[in-house]
Amino acid sequence: MRHVAIIGSGPAGYYTAEACQKQFGDAVRVDIIDRLPVPYGLIRTGVAPDHQSIKAVSRRYEATALSDNVRFVGNVTVGADVTIDELRGLYDAVVLATGAPADRPLGIPGDDLPGVIGSAAFVGWYNGHPDFANLDPPLAGPHAVVVGAGNVALDVARILAKTQGEFAGSDIVGHAFDALGTHRITSVTIVARRGPHEIAMTPKELGELAHLGRAAPRVDPADLPPAEADEKLDPGMRKSVAHLRSFAATGASAKPVAISFDFFAMPTAIEGDGRVERMTVERTMLDAEGRAVGSGEFYTIPADLVVSCIGYRTPPIDGVPYDQRLGRFANVDGRIDDGLYAVGWARRGPTGTIGTNRPDGFMIAERIAGETIDDSGKAGRDGLDALFVARGTDVVTFRDWKRIEEAEIAAARDGSPREKFTAIDAMLAARAL
Repeated sequence: MRHVAIIGSGPAGYYTAEACQKQFGDAVRVDIIDRLPVPYGLIRTGVAPDHQSIKAVSRRYEATALSDNVRFVGNVTVGADVTIDELRGLYDAVVLATGAPADRPLGIPGDDLPGVIGSAAFVGWYNGHPDFANLDPPLAGPHAVVVGAGNVALDVARILAKTQGEFAGSDIVGHAFDALGTHRITSVTIVARRGPHEIAMTPKELGELAHLGRAAPRVDPADLPPAEADEKLDPGMRKSVAHLRSFAATGASAKPVAISFDFFAMPTAIEGDGRVERMTVERTMLDAEGRAVGSGEFYTIPADLVVSCIGYRTPPIDGVPYDQRLGRFANVDGRIDDGLYAVGWARRGPTGTIGTNRPDGFMIAERIAGETIDDSGKAGRDGLDALFVARGTDVVTFRDWKRIEEAEIAAARDGSPREKFTAIDAMLAARAL
């Protein structure tokens, strides 16, 4: 019997649990430990609420969670309720699948002004993450600036531009639904350091901007390279750039909200009297290696709200080697130390799609098979349970989670699949409903 503890119940965690089942069959016991009382991590609080088809992957994770040899251990904070060293003493393998939930800072003057928000916080706010439920972003001014050239930047821009009616079928939480329904934003500027050929935006997400009820995307034709240059791109990128060319060809729109792409623009400072009011950017150009370098030409963009979507970092854990430069756990092909592993974004940084975590999980399961021994004598979940009993730890089970989920579904507004609890106390109370 192998005893495996996985820290984090998002895609990387559940794919690793599934891989361990396939690797060891019935000869494994997997405990998936999460700080929150609810599972699924990024699927619940990171994926855009209007992308329910993506969130549906949680059904696959539920099938794993309901297996006899996998269990969910929620409402447990590693480092406070149990330490890494304690887990390593109890389990044959400890796998860190904590993701990368911390925002990477902009690192420019003024990035700490009120109204400058990281995407993890902003996305967490409209997705109901308990850490960000009280964020209260400033939405009264007309100008929002979104910094970044990836799908998260598109998600933020789209959410800011939608009408309340366009949130039908989504699970955006009530406080965000109400606030976004009454905001006064008329301009959303997406600021990208490089050009259209360097974006990390996928065709589907770009294409959605063309179908918004009150908003229209805009691209300056001068920012687009010659059309023949698109032939060198891979098919997916060609489709993405084709959307940008379509936006540029459409020109001005009568719709009241403009989503403007500002390419070759590098933020250099954020300014304002006690709150964000404007962003200074430097016009850039690409050097021979494709890096953005400043041109010496500066201009300002009005900004009542700035959302930075430039990447994420994995928070360190005491006792675990950490790579400060890359913002993830120090590892070699997922191995951190004897019996200690990292998977997903905690291993490689915030890159790839949700599905990219699946091969990661299978790689780690194979490593566990080759680097640990069967029947090592470690206590596994029995030892963890005894420790929690001794400490009075209030553990949330998957059965508890199903009761929480039932209460969220029952509280849903018309047209929404659920109304998520945004406070841990409320989640815990819902177990008794």
